[in-house]
Amino acid sequence: MRGAALAVAVVSAWSFGFSGPMAKFVGAGGLTPLQAVWVRMAGAAVLLFLIVAAFRPKALRVPPGRRGFFAAYALIAVAGVQALFFLALTRLPVGVVLLLEYTSPVLVVFWVRFVRHVRLPRSAYAGAVIVLVGLAVVVEVWRGMSLDGVGLLLCLVAAACCAGYFLMSDGFGDDIDPLGLIAWGLAGAAVVLAPISRAWDIPWAAFGTSVTLGGHTLPVIAAALWLIAIATVLAYVTGVIAVRRLSAAVGATVASLEVVTGAVIAWVLLGEHLGTAQITGGAIVLAGALLAQTATSGVSRTIEEAEAQRAGSPAASTALSRSLASAATAPASASDKDA
Repeated sequence: MRGAALAVAVVSAWSFGFSGPMAKFVGAGGLTPLQAVWVRMAGAAVLLFLIVAAFRPKALRVPPGRRGFFAAYALIAVAGVQALFFLALTRLPVGVVLLLEYTSPVLVVFWVRFVRHVRLPRSAYAGAVIVLVGLAVVVEVWRGMSLDGVGLLLCLVAAACCAGYFLMSDGFGDDIDPLGLIAWGLAGAAVVLAPISRAWDIPWAAFGTSVTLGGHTLPVIAAALWLIAIATVLAYVTGVIAVRRLSAAVGATVASLEVVTGAVIAWVLLGEHLGTAQITGGAIVLAGALLAQTATSGVSRTIEEAEAQRAGSPAASTALSRSLASAATAPASASDKDA
């Protein structure tokens, strides 16, 4: 059973890894980054709604009083992560964007410490410092920031939104079905991004063309369908299944494969080669993020006790404490994000 869950988590990581490369093919066809992300969100929402409505219709129910949470989830955890990710891809290689976005576990560590006032092991802070060192290597600070500054800023804001996704992903009780939350999150993101992306100006004729990148030619419609069905719907669904069957720490560790898979897929399809500094810095970033999130696994009970005392009732704070404990331990494999 555990082996099967790990396999599902790996499938999720590989599926998410196609996001950047397929987005670049769609963009090369004539769509702006925001138009591409709108097509992804709207297409995935329609497909996932059809699947859930056919096999699990009750999952689409929005509990009373939960509309605000659903709206925040759609705005921050889905629209923010995806839009900023796609914009960053126009300025930086796929591998670098993924590396920078995976600083989000460190942001979660700082949130738990300075907002929730929970003391963390020293190794958690050591992990955060290691991540910063790795980022310095990735961007080659000794060369005066050779990577695009705006692209770096977009990645860091995307990481912040991604951290928000991690903190909210378990911040609900049993009255919300994760599949329904994802479906409504995708739909909400499509609604939010429609006027921003000017969806009505999408050059639909572009989907009938083919583009060549990195020596590979691909129909734009094929790239868009892959982006919708594989890199979004399949990635999210398998991610949810994996997180439910694995511990948060194990799920997050396997999810970090997205950094590797995304870079490998970009290398094969787009010919994007990472330099020695990016590869070395990437390894440091991953090591630091893993140390930071693993180090916080021992504070879960402390968080639960602190929140229970603050609320004055253990029963009243169960959902929130579980959310914070899970977020402090590690992000769910479905982030992302990307996101």
